[in-house]
Amino acid sequence: MDVTGPIEAPYGSWASSISAMKLAQGAVGVSDLKVADGRIYWLENRPDEGGRLAIVTGDETAHRVLTPAGFNVRTRVHEYGGAAYAVIDGRVLFANFADQRLHAQVADGDPQPVTPSGYRYADLVAAPGGGLIAVREDHTDPADVKNAIVHLTGQPGDGGQVLFGESDFVAYPRVSLDGKQLAWMAWNHPNMPWDDTALYVADLTSDGLKSVRQVAGGAGESVMEPQWGANGSLFFISDRSGFWNLYVRRDETNTAIAPRGAEFAGPLWGLGQSNYALLADGGLVAICSDSSGRHLIVIEPRSGGVREIATPFTTLSALKVVAGRTITLLAGSADVGGAVIKIDLESDETTLVRRPSSEALPKDQVSRASAITFPGAGGRPVHALFYTPTNTGFVAPTGEKPPLIVQVHGGPTGQASPAFSLANQFWTSRGFAIVDVDYGGSSGYGRAYRQRLNGRWGVVDVEDVVSAVRYLTGAGLVDPARVAIHGGSAGGFTVLAALAGSEVFKAGASFYGVADLGALARDTHKFESRYLDNLVGPYPEARAVYDERSPLSQLDGFSAPLIIFQGADDPIVPPNQAHMILDALRARGLPVAYLEFAGESHGFRKAETLIASKEAELYFYGRVFGFTPADELPKIEIENLPAA
Repeated sequence: MDVTGPIEAPYGSWASSISAMKLAQGAVGVSDLKVADGRIYWLENRPDEGGRLAIVTGDETAHRVLTPAGFNVRTRVHEYGGAAYAVIDGRVLFANFADQRLHAQVADGDPQPVTPSGYRYADLVAAPGGGLIAVREDHTDPADVKNAIVHLTGQPGDGGQVLFGESDFVAYPRVSLDGKQLAWMAWNHPNMPWDDTALYVADLTSDGLKSVRQVAGGAGESVMEPQWGANGSLFFISDRSGFWNLYVRRDETNTAIAPRGAEFAGPLWGLGQSNYALLADGGLVAICSDSSGRHLIVIEPRSGGVREIATPFTTLSALKVVAGRTITLLAGSADVGGAVIKIDLESDETTLVRRPSSEALPKDQVSRASAITFPGAGGRPVHALFYTPTNTGFVAPTGEKPPLIVQVHGGPTGQASPAFSLANQFWTSRGFAIVDVDYGGSSGYGRAYRQRLNGRWGVVDVEDVVSAVRYLTGAGLVDPARVAIHGGSAGGFTVLAALAGSEVFKAGASFYGVADLGALARDTHKFESRYLDNLVGPYPEARAVYDERSPLSQLDGFSAPLIIFQGADDPIVPPNQAHMILDALRARGLPVAYLEFAGESHGFRKAETLIASKEAELYFYGRVFGFTPADELPKIEIENLPAA
């Protein structure tokens, strides 16, 4: 009798159905969900079209792409963008990435530019009497970038009339239901929008804003996402309690709504977060997260009672009302890709509107995240998600433990997500374990956890990723001799700092990471130009700390092989950061590889880049850890690494 079973093969060498090409093809995501006149709109990225973003509309029966080829719906406000389009009076208005001008599109017609060059726009809303109100970033003088709330007529050539420009940054301009008031949030250097922000209200007149007044926020408080309700009530989110919770302002008094030790928002890296929605009957529906996961709750208008809607999803975002008590939102689950869904709040029935990524795995082939908490330095609790190697076609030799990839998110205020990620499954299906670490400074656990990193970037984050390795190796779950660390942007900085400051990592992959903190403080864009004041210290007063923390100043600590990936057009972490650490390690004869990609910015978007970078990283780990991947991989040059 012929009995077949799993093939015995070393971890890392398992054959996987998820090729780098399939990974790129499956990297189509959904974002920036909106509703206009009862219709649902969203953005989809197109890796095989140069990484462009296109507006799509539809329902559960059909969908269509509105944005013609050659246009890319992406704003560069704050460089991270977000809220790049709106549908107003039947016109689609969007920021085109190439020139950053707003374009107007009617039906299937060709988009036409309506704003002059030199400005960037985001967070568009309809203005009373016509036109629109938006966040504008003025780059007509690159040495003095100005952010403001502006009124635009929508007519060709109009760059906008400034309504409010008295702060370094602004977001969320929102017009009251009667059209008489405007609310918005604002903040100043050195704060980021998750530090100290203010909520303003003003009378909106034909001559501009009158009686500007601050109604919430200030020192020690982050307020965001204002929405107007009936009778002039103003809803918003604030972390004054230590967690981002809901509040309503009525009769000059701010009152908490259903307070709890949970987060109703995240850090505002990209504009346009939508974490709650007001229902026509006076009720409210909101997304919140705590240690047990994401929750969708409904607050009933008359009783004030709170009920949770059970869903199969591990992530929820971009909540909007379609009509009545039907809502739409973006959702991700543990075993399939992100989707646009609708939920009927009367029946709690969920309808799938659109899941653009067709790549799916059998459920028994999916490695699901397990939430773990372990002691960090000083015994403080640290949170992470752990994924085990999963491939039913293979089994490792008896006694072998899997290699581990320590995953470091960006931000550094980001948060690990338990939603299905084909990128994670690329590794787990080949026999790798992954730990996605929410080191101190991460979001999702309240203001105090987020501020653990203040003044301690390059210390706390490194301590926490090292603690994750020690916890997993101590439990006998992974091979301590084959531990890699990878991450991008701020995560790339932690990769470099961890390689320089610890011996637990045997390989590293840095994606557009920071090597010289001082150079970053001098070179980066306006939005983040004072970010390091809180994370490290004021510059140049704290220059000694910058030098001490910079991986470029800790070269004696490097010994593990490193592979560096960089976008040639990155304005946030410029290529000189990668070049500096590459040249320094090369001069010291340390194993290093470098790949730079033309036409890529901060975060890779093109299919060919996604493929090349993933194959190179797998090849690199195979060489360093001594296994032969099952894939046919292009060879890359790893300088100063002895031949296999």
